[in-house]
Amino acid sequence: MSFTLNDIALLLIALVIGLIFGLMMSGRGKYRRAWRDEQLLHRQSVKERDTRIEAAETRVRELERQAVPVGAGAAGVAAASATHERDDLSRINGISQAQEVSLNEAGYQRFEQIATLGAEQEAALEARLGLRPGTIVQEDWRGQARTLETKPAKRGLFG
Repeated sequence: MSFTLNDIALLLIALVIGLIFGLMMSGRGKYRRAWRDEQLLHRQSVKERDTRIEAAETRVRELERQAVPVGAGAAGVAAASATHERDDLSRINGISQAQEVSLNEAGYQRFEQIATLGAEQEAALEARLGLRPGTIVQEDWRGQARTLETKPAKRGLFG
């Protein structure tokens, strides 16, 4: 008795279909139950994560409300807020927009404050901004601030 290639292919197809049908019938829903259990565990973990995130965000908001400006420029904050003006500190070469925001948060908002920095204040600012020690002196922020303090800001076409 010899089998042709077609006979062998049909036999294999029948075996594969039988195997699949047998696997489907033997589970009796255990895979569905396992899948449902896994879904429930996932939902619980997502809810726990969301509650932890919400608690952390609440704590951050609370700390931000309690925060006061720190730094040597705190006296200048009152003066700058009284006039509602602040200088564009990013005009100083070496200060990016992000660093200007950090400087404003630390209480430095005017060129005058940068021009009168002391050595300890420079070190504190370099640490806060993540700069190498000596960067402020090397880039001459004080000199640039003095120069910009005396020069009026250039206005744009619409300003």
